[in-house]
Amino acid sequence: MIVPMRKYAFLAHRDDYGAFLEELHRLGVLHVRERPESGAGGEEELGQLLWKQKEVESAIRLLERRAVEPSAEAAEPADGLELAARIMALHDQTEDTQQALNAQSRHLADLAPWGDFSLDTLKKLEAAGWKVRLFTSSARKFDPAWQEKYYLSVVNSVPPAIYFFVVHRPEEEPEIDAEEVPWPAHSPAELRALQAKTQARLDEAGRQLDAHAAQHLPLLREALLKLREKIDWKRVIAHTGKAAGDAVMVLEGFVPQPREAALRARLDEASVVYLSDKPEPEDKPPVLLKNGRFSRLFEPIGKLFALPAYQELDLTPFFAPFFMLFFGFCLGDAGYGLVVVLGATWYKRKAEAGWKPIITLVQMLGLSTILMGAFTGTFFGLSLLGEQFAWLGRARDFMIDSNQAFTFALILGVVQILFGLGVQAVNRIRQYGFIYAIPTFGWIVLLLSILDLAQLKLSGRVSTYTAWAGVAMIVLFSDPKANIFASIGKGLWDLYGITGFFGDLLSYIRLFALGISSAILGFVVNDIALQIKGIAPVIGPVLFILFLLVGHGANLLISSLGSFVHPMRLTFVEFYKNAGFLGGGKPYEPFASRLKNENHKNEA
Repeated sequence: MIVPMRKYAFLAHRDDYGAFLEELHRLGVLHVRERPESGAGGEEELGQLLWKQKEVESAIRLLERRAVEPSAEAAEPADGLELAARIMALHDQTEDTQQALNAQSRHLADLAPWGDFSLDTLKKLEAAGWKVRLFTSSARKFDPAWQEKYYLSVVNSVPPAIYFFVVHRPEEEPEIDAEEVPWPAHSPAELRALQAKTQARLDEAGRQLDAHAAQHLPLLREALLKLREKIDWKRVIAHTGKAAGDAVMVLEGFVPQPREAALRARLDEASVVYLSDKPEPEDKPPVLLKNGRFSRLFEPIGKLFALPAYQELDLTPFFAPFFMLFFGFCLGDAGYGLVVVLGATWYKRKAEAGWKPIITLVQMLGLSTILMGAFTGTFFGLSLLGEQFAWLGRARDFMIDSNQAFTFALILGVVQILFGLGVQAVNRIRQYGFIYAIPTFGWIVLLLSILDLAQLKLSGRVSTYTAWAGVAMIVLFSDPKANIFASIGKGLWDLYGITGFFGDLLSYIRLFALGISSAILGFVVNDIALQIKGIAPVIGPVLFILFLLVGHGANLLISSLGSFVHPMRLTFVEFYKNAGFLGGGKPYEPFASRLKNENHKNEA
């Protein structure tokens, strides 16, 4: 659900405004409303702070990728911003050094066919009146007569190319149809020495970055929090309005109703005039989600798309059960689900607190996979519906074959589409009134009637009448604000959208397709492993086990990715569209200390 907000407007004398902001910051409940028209200045300074914030964030990400154990020794006091600048300069240096090292490696590879030569020898020959030139030619174009006509020696032959050099007097010009190679600036030995020095610089820079990662990550994180708080203060000042000849400061914002009591208690004690009201949709209040223990696990998935608009329903509790079911259907193997649950349970014991909700979500998805795998009769690529599993007895009566799985995927699609339309109807009633939900109810009636006429055949002529009733609800109430003719025209156009429902329904076939592909790949892994087992008495069983582990592991990883992406696509495209999702909400970010802000997010 979306936590209801209250809109506040504060008026304080400029002499009291600093203390008032300090109190607001300490309370940490007000989301400051942006006022572009306030124009308090300081944009250049704010831009510099934002650039510094980006630099510190980049330094933290860079050090976190070093994967170095934290040092037990306390880090020496340092300025976090200056430290971040030095770390990023060191990082730029390592990138330049790595590019130089790559270039030297390429040059060495180019010189490899010529062997190990000395440029000093070349200079001595030139001083003695001889010219040495390098050539390369394809074996097909190389003419052996050149060796008889000139002082020519073949250095190397790396098919299809031949590498050779020619020694001649400066006044002579050998007639050789081959590509001349210029002499390098450095000999191979010199290049190897340069490469060693470059590698040493790169290693030293890496050691310095590792030392920073071991000692200074906490310091940088603390500096980032302080910098973000400073930016928060600058933004609050920038969004402060002025009145009465700049004597009165005006600040607007939003407060979640559950946190309103503490703010009111402090305001009643302070010399601040304030107004409180229920926000309107055009105010664009921030969005703070508050869901139950199960639905809260799926909030990160919903945020990948967008937060809901403040005035609409939070769809997280509505798509969460479907998403969990769809994931299990797509992965569709009880054995894989068991591996996911056991792996997540083992890792959860040593994971950081911030990761535990994500791991709990993985456990829930694994449980769904076990249930759906048992329902479709698949265990590590084995079909439990086969005769070799007859010992399962009546338990197999609850399992479905591939044809039934195809039908089940379509049934799930029908259920979610109709459920989404029901959510849309409720949302319209909440926002605009019942009359605006009539077309949505009309779609539900029409689709149910078509389903009955085409497939269920339960009510016969009654479904025909209800289908026409649904059409009338769509056409006559498509736009309650317009006149009857405009409403009918819009409704007739909306009826064309029925083709979209059939397209949405067909999208759910992907649940069946992914589930069956995962099962087939598991079967193929088992079949190949059994063939490998018969290779030899000893090595065969070892390779059999090894191939099973690698094959099923790869299948699990690939299938898990598809099992996450495609249910997410069904959620964000089919379900969100039919539920009338608007989105575009801004997250609730109170003006508070960053640590307190994180605590608020965890409580929510």
